[in-house]
Amino acid sequence: MTLTMNTETTGAASARRHRAFGRDLAGVIAIIVFTGIGYLLFPDNLALLTRIVGIALLVLSLDLVTGYCGVATLGHAALFGSGAYAAGIVSAHYGITDPLLMTLAGIAGGAISGLVCGVVILRAHGLPQLVLSIALINLFHEFANKASSWTGGSDGLSGISANPIFGYFEFDLYGQTAYVFGVVLLLIVFVLLRLLVRSPFGMLCRGIKEDPVRISAMGASPKAVMMKMYVISGAVAGVGGALNAISTQVVGLDSLSFTLSAESLVMLVLGGTGSLFGALSGTVIFMLFEDYVSAANPFHWLTMVGALLIAVVLFAPKGIYGTAASLLSRCKEASQ
Repeated sequence: MTLTMNTETTGAASARRHRAFGRDLAGVIAIIVFTGIGYLLFPDNLALLTRIVGIALLVLSLDLVTGYCGVATLGHAALFGSGAYAAGIVSAHYGITDPLLMTLAGIAGGAISGLVCGVVILRAHGLPQLVLSIALINLFHEFANKASSWTGGSDGLSGISANPIFGYFEFDLYGQTAYVFGVVLLLIVFVLLRLLVRSPFGMLCRGIKEDPVRISAMGASPKAVMMKMYVISGAVAGVGGALNAISTQVVGLDSLSFTLSAESLVMLVLGGTGSLFGALSGTVIFMLFEDYVSAANPFHWLTMVGALLIAVVLFAPKGIYGTAASLLSRCKEASQ
């Protein structure tokens, strides 16, 4: 009997691993396919697509702390902007123009900012967390504005340049290299985050979101776990910020704005929290819809965006991706 139960348990675990690998592979293929379609459909607007990739990295990082840990924040752009400024400063002031080293600088800048923000925000819960996050994004914004000798202040940080990747792939005006570089970064981050959220650490974060008291009773420290996730989140946001600095070769105060923080949260809710696929789909849908309606109706496009968000919240409370996945799961159960 024991041997039979062990065999069944092993078989079930193996089946779960195979399903998880299948979803990961499907996710990678979907990213490659959709980015390839975007390249074919918008060959003259690759700057927008690269911007979408950078913001997608920001929304993924936000999902780690909000969707998986349940931390309320409206200041996550501080991590994105820190990564952008770190990558821009090492290039403009220190002459480091290798895009990979600039990306590493962005990761470091985002991670350090994540540590700083985590120390402050995690001291509170609920509504006070939101207040602290808003205060932090304003402080980061004001610091970047006042430190004009390093950041360029309100004029923005210019003089950023990036050498060809591996000496062959040059960043040109068409944005082809920047776009492909961004897609590769997105794929790498996506795979790593899929491994992270399925790991014991990721499951612990989910447990903290559901019942932090029980996790504490089990001997784990919810604050320490969330602090680690905040640093990881900052590193991911820093990748997006570095990509933005490399692709546009300028960093402005808008990368540290409250508006960007709020929009990233809207994108996450639009796609579905607690899901990497939801974060990606919400970013793409929101930014493409915003670009289309603002071009079609420059005077009333905000009304259309607001109507879309109201419709999603009322009729798809789990987000577009989350609701679609739930319906698909119900259909499979009904067919069985």
